[in-house]
Amino acid sequence: MAESRGAARLGEPKPTVLVADDEPIVVEVVERYLRREGFRVVTAARGQDGARMAAAERPDVVLLDVMLPGMNGLDVCRELRRNGFGGRVIMLSARSEEIDRVVGLEIGADDYVTKPFSMRELLARVRAHLRASTAKTGS
Repeated sequence: MAESRGAARLGEPKPTVLVADDEPIVVEVVERYLRREGFRVVTAARGQDGARMAAAERPDVVLLDVMLPGMNGLDVCRELRRNGFGGRVIMLSARSEEIDRVVGLEIGADDYVTKPFSMRELLARVRAHLRASTAKTGS
């Protein structure tokens, strides 16, 4: 598999992406696309489950819907950062108001993507955050 197509080189562990979203079609499409691109994908449909999965799986990137049932995505992001989660968090939302983006970024999200989004754009953002994370850790 060519490096530009896959997420990891042969012999390297696959980067893990947690998709926390309560819209089954969003989860299915994102999961299928990212797996095809060489990522390991884990999913959660509720805020509390997303927080637990992030703590247990230590994903490289979390795609986190703002409007999750139970604990909303903003609260999940706050909890992750408060507990020292160092992975990248990309907030997903159908709301495009500036205040939502500002709050998300202020509480520790690394990026904010408005639904509907193109999978090509989402993949480019995930890869960019992985590169930035790798450059920051020096690995």
